[in-house]
Amino acid sequence: MDELREKCPWDKKQTLDSLRHLTIEETYEMADAIIKNDLKELQKELGDVLLHIVFYARITSEMGKFDITSIINTLCEKLIVRHPHIYGDVVVENEQQVKENWEQIKLKEGNKSVLSGVTKGAPSLVKALRIQDKASQVGFDWETSEQVWGKVHEELEELKAELDQPDNKLKSEQEFGDLLFALTNLARKSGLNPDDALEYTNQKFITRFMFIEERAKLLGKSLTDMSLEEMDAIWNEAKIV
Repeated sequence: MDELREKCPWDKKQTLDSLRHLTIEETYEMADAIIKNDLKELQKELGDVLLHIVFYARITSEMGKFDITSIINTLCEKLIVRHPHIYGDVVVENEQQVKENWEQIKLKEGNKSVLSGVTKGAPSLVKALRIQDKASQVGFDWETSEQVWGKVHEELEELKAELDQPDNKLKSEQEFGDLLFALTNLARKSGLNPDDALEYTNQKFITRFMFIEERAKLLGKSLTDMSLEEMDAIWNEAKIV
């Protein structure tokens, strides 16, 4: 990185701001490799993410702020403080107690709210999961997934009622959001990650839809020329291929 920063015209021009959107893109590519369980691709994408960390460290060191060693030392210090059951005399019995301690320590460090650690720029579904998870660490949570089912049904009925009055789009969107939030809670209480679940479904849909496109080509047809019944029949075939 030192050599690239000194000799490469592109690397010389980069700033914290110019790298930001590229880092987000690399992170999504890394996440995609994990979803697909493509470990060869994951190795490459982890390298790309690491490159960005090194890149940021080089830029901030030029600014006289901090370098890669400072980043690692700060991380180590934080991990030691937040794992008193490993580096101190705190005793925990399970993962839940570890997470509860973690949130309490963060509040002592100066966080004004348990929800302060929720990333404002995170995708809404990811944010909903993080909000619920953090609230649960201080006891604000349903006791069982069965209780959440009741909330899901309640929100579904409220959404149906609003959709029957299409003039109030904002209220319908709010009720739809309430339903998504309740479903996210149900996934969390059931040990599922709703964002992963939705992405698996996205990938499944893409695979099956592309199967329809390929079959249409073999039949010498365009999708716009096919009936819904024809496409649905091929869709059902794709489900067993």
